[in-house]
Amino acid sequence: MQPTTILLTSVCALLTAAPTIAAQNPPATSPQAATATSASPASKIGLFVNPKHNQDAGQQAEDENACYATAQQQTGIDPTAPVTPPPEAAKKQGGGAKGAAGGAAGGAAIGAIAGDAGTGAAIGATAGAVRGRRQQKKANKEAEQQAVQQGQTQQQQRLDTFRRAFSSCIDAKGYAVK
Repeated sequence: MQPTTILLTSVCALLTAAPTIAAQNPPATSPQAATATSASPASKIGLFVNPKHNQDAGQQAEDENACYATAQQQTGIDPTAPVTPPPEAAKKQGGGAKGAAGGAAGGAAIGAIAGDAGTGAAIGATAGAVRGRRQQKKANKEAEQQAVQQGQTQQQQRLDTFRRAFSSCIDAKGYAVK
């Protein structure tokens, strides 16, 4: 056999055997993946809880669940609930018409100086309409961004309120919270 034939045969054999080898050796599960599914209530809201009085893991889990429920009851906040979309920003309308009116007036004035007020008004109206629509789009985009930012701020405030209620409860049960 030729060396290139042997090489090609070997490569083909490896390529056909690769899926079988991969199926025989499944990837190992990482410890992080296992802990992510069994996350404690404190870790769900981004807090670290450590026992001050040698409480065991079972007691800590029981206390965290109790404080989580108490915080929900006191605040009326469910941090696991999906985030509500921000309210639709009020969209401005009529930017093109307003721009056209202003542009027509300016164009008529310039056209009158040049000797043809009608043509100047038409050109000014077109330019004004384009400018007005651009300004309107820009204003609508800014209003939408502001609504999103306001929604994020409100969600963060709600989560902070919940964390304070949870921290107060878990601290009273003898745990350090950070």
